[in-house]
Amino acid sequence: QVQLTESGGGLVQAGGSLRLSCGASIGIFGVNAMGWYRQAPGKQRDLVALITIDGLPKYTDSVKGRFTISRDAAKNMAYLQMNSLKPEDTGVYYCYLRIVNEYWGQGTQVTVSS
Repeated sequence: QVQLTESGGGLVQAGGSLRLSCGASIGIFGVNAMGWYRQAPGKQRDLVALITIDGLPKYTDSVKGRFTISRDAAKNMAYLQMNSLKPEDTGVYYCYLRIVNEYWGQGTQVTVSS
């Protein structure tokens, strides 16, 4: 069973920054995709950022230019650097990994105050 562990969430004022980390219990070199989803209160879980096997990052439009996804295969880690945070970025952020099956972390809360 693959385990994903997130860290780095918290409370920040609008305009601030946070860095989320996700550690995988398996080697991530060659996984189909790894990234982050967000679930705001009362809403569905939506994609925020993803790195596919070709190494190219993909972002939802609302975070382009503000968030940066990266990974360190040697450490089995993925990161989400979030800058210029807005109140609408508030939600639970879930780490996601796809090999053949899909795996999710337990989530980390990000709250951006106005």
